[in-house]
Amino acid sequence: MKFLILALCVAAALATSPDLDQEWQMWKDNNQRKYGAEEEDFRRFVWEYNYKIVTEHNQRYALGHTTYTMAMNEFADLTSGEFTKKMNGFVMDKVPPTPANSFTDVSALPTMVDWRTKGWVTGVKNQMQCGSCWAFSATGSLEGQTFNKTGKLPDISEQNLVDCAMKPSYNCHGCEGGTMNGAFQYVHDNMGIDSESSYPYQAEDKKCRFNPANVVATDKTHTLLPAMDEKALQMAVAMVGPISVAIDASHESFQMYHKGVYDEPMCSQTLLDHGVLAVGYGMEDDKAYWLVKNSWGKKWGMKGYIMMSRFNNNQCGIATNASYPLV
Repeated sequence: MKFLILALCVAAALATSPDLDQEWQMWKDNNQRKYGAEEEDFRRFVWEYNYKIVTEHNQRYALGHTTYTMAMNEFADLTSGEFTKKMNGFVMDKVPPTPANSFTDVSALPTMVDWRTKGWVTGVKNQMQCGSCWAFSATGSLEGQTFNKTGKLPDISEQNLVDCAMKPSYNCHGCEGGTMNGAFQYVHDNMGIDSESSYPYQAEDKKCRFNPANVVATDKTHTLLPAMDEKALQMAVAMVGPISVAIDASHESFQMYHKGVYDEPMCSQTLLDHGVLAVGYGMEDDKAYWLVKNSWGKKWGMKGYIMMSRFNNNQCGIATNASYPLV
């Protein structure tokens, strides 16, 4: 139905943009896209809409009006709504309470932290068309804490969580979304989680096939940081390690982020839809940022990472729902 509704608009848009034909074809070739005739028209329309957004944004960047660039990445043929439904998957339990004033002193903390350089972080992974971001965020934090305890960095199975943590008490629903706290609780109750090699990722809900013989990590409990408290989050990132965080990633600017310090004033502090991993923080051209590992593959952003604005009114809710496991 949407294809028919947009048909006339698409035809008009394509008629006015012949110069984009070659770029559109190159983008399809580079991203292995093939469509039927009707689908082709709609995706071209969406792609051109996103092309305009990216071009105008990068022009503002060239003038010094923004701190990050955007790119026509592999998600550029998706609408914002389609992208959010396909790639995000964090489930909010409830809106967190307004935080009390923070008395955390961060002045003695390092000015820059990057746990990748310490061996605490596995390579960037790709959740693909499954809303399992929550599982990737949880395994990332658990991998870091396990390395801290054992000196060995495990590669933990996200598919194990997708398939086996589907209980109302965990608020986890496989590819339909979930929570990092529920994932941590599952690992505790299950007395462990399997390795990636023994339980590989399949990007869809499957029958649970956990095998105790393949456990590579477990946890005793998990800690939830004070809601909306960026100082508490900085303390945890500096002193504990990679921290699971939830963010609002529903904007085109995040969908097609390329590099630089991400600053999206339309972000919500409470309407969170994506689980990621805070692996450090620092400064870039006098802009404070959180270093965040995503789960959309290495082609997105800065080889799978993003620098998100830090101490900017808890932008995108990065400190609203932050947690980590105790192993």
